[in-house]
Amino acid sequence: MPPAPNRASALRAVLSQMGVDGFILPRGDEHLGEYVAPCAERLAWLTGFTGSAGIAAILPDRAAVFSDGRYITQMDQQVDAGVWERLHIRETPPPAWLAAHGASLRIGYDPRLIGESALRPFSDAGLALVALPANPVDRIWTDRPAAPCTPCVPQPEDLAGQSSHDKRAALAASLRGAGDSALVLSDPASIAWLLNIRGQDVPYTPLSLSFAIVHDTGHVTLLIDPAKLSGPTRAWLGPDVTLLPPDALEETLRALAPARVQVDPTGNAIWFIQTLVDAGATVIRKENPCVLPKAIKNPTEQEGSRHAHLLDGVAICRFLHWLEGNATRTTELEAADRLDRFRAASPDYRGESFPAISGAGPNGAVIHYRVTPETSRALQANEVYLIDSGGQYPFGTTDITRTVWTGPDVPDADIRNAFTRVLRGHIALARARFPTGVTGHALDALARHALWDGGLDYDHGTGHGIGSYLSVHEGPATIAPVFRPVMLRAGMILSNEPGYYRPGAFGIRLENLHLVQPSPIGEAGRTFLEFEVLTHAPFDRRLIDATLLQPDEIAWLDRYHARVLERIAPQLESSARTWLEAACAPLNAG
Repeated sequence: MPPAPNRASALRAVLSQMGVDGFILPRGDEHLGEYVAPCAERLAWLTGFTGSAGIAAILPDRAAVFSDGRYITQMDQQVDAGVWERLHIRETPPPAWLAAHGASLRIGYDPRLIGESALRPFSDAGLALVALPANPVDRIWTDRPAAPCTPCVPQPEDLAGQSSHDKRAALAASLRGAGDSALVLSDPASIAWLLNIRGQDVPYTPLSLSFAIVHDTGHVTLLIDPAKLSGPTRAWLGPDVTLLPPDALEETLRALAPARVQVDPTGNAIWFIQTLVDAGATVIRKENPCVLPKAIKNPTEQEGSRHAHLLDGVAICRFLHWLEGNATRTTELEAADRLDRFRAASPDYRGESFPAISGAGPNGAVIHYRVTPETSRALQANEVYLIDSGGQYPFGTTDITRTVWTGPDVPDADIRNAFTRVLRGHIALARARFPTGVTGHALDALARHALWDGGLDYDHGTGHGIGSYLSVHEGPATIAPVFRPVMLRAGMILSNEPGYYRPGAFGIRLENLHLVQPSPIGEAGRTFLEFEVLTHAPFDRRLIDATLLQPDEIAWLDRYHARVLERIAPQLESSARTWLEAACAPLNAG
């Protein structure tokens, strides 16, 4: 295996052997998921960049790594600038960079790692793209970890809220109505939802890596490592689920020809489309039909999420109480570990839903900072500390961010001004009422208005969807500046997380999770929606400049804190309860 600085050179040698001049390497696996098994962390191995979103492009004489605003600072810290250019993916799109520096070259790609929709901008840029039969990185990654093989287990119906049979029947009826014979699924979260199963194949998200073919009869062909399946799980799946090993995937796809087969060109790798077309099937390009019903939580899932957030709220409040007395006697890594232990006090806790973002002072300004033993910083007196974390429970997934002041002095006016503007944006979104048909894009400016009014902003979305004991980042709805034609629907769970980041100084983010619910307002014949706040934890009153808040904003904050106190205090020990009473006191009470 080549040393880290020589990996780009070693890859160039392999590319030359494969008859191409360059290569496109997305961050992801053949399931195109956000969280991937260690064996699929090719981008991190090649470049050093460990963010959950990014892409690399390599040419004979230059190379670049691209990511979005969440990871720019992290990329600058992790990626060797002597080997790789480090670029903002929106300011310098990879297709434009390749067209500028390699327009006449043959650019290879792994068709199992990129979707048709993601590949199209590269072909539209006029690049000569070559589908490679194998991934060239794998030829030089000689100590690549083995593929995961953890138990696949049932998700009981009393937690899922709907039987797999009923989900499959609805999906089959949709296929028949469209005149299509089958649907290809490569998204393990969709398969987990459809078959009511969970696993541990990837970090932080309870998935069992697999592929599935859903037929118009409601029958499913599940391609999964048989070692993952116990007798009870096989019985749970039932006779309408045929089990095959993953190496039968290509043969199974080819056997679908000449039928009409639905494939999501965004969520499935282009290899699926290429294989089906080559076999003579008719590919029907449609969005994954599991995504929307998975996002709309049924009543059982909604109640499960409320329960998960109560357990999580107890852990968060215990942690914040502990931090009050230990802020200057701990480190970023120790604090994150302490919070994980508070969560683990619940027997229902199944682990973190993502790596905790525990950043003090300047590290808090790194939007998706990931603390390691090498980077862990001791918390100092009189600085801002940001902790963004979440938990997995069998009945729900959580995600919360709080920003606190370490004290003992009063924070300066500039910090309190920024924090309060972030808080005002959070409150504005939390209070929103909107008619059905509204998209998250229409609400995004509510969270930014107070920041914009002060000449401030943040370079990330305001809200993402949350799964039900699934991914902490779940589509299709978002709240973001970029328009997506997905209207918010009752039953969806989204985050509300405006922020502000001053590089080299501090970061602020305030995040709760919201459940979209019908609103009692609205004229006859017109339905409105609003948010139910699921998260239970106080905001740090030391960082609030109450003179910047309007009376109705103070009233919302006081009601929220009163609800936190009512629901969480009875479950706390006396010292933590006393702390919470002070933290949740009415704002103007001092």
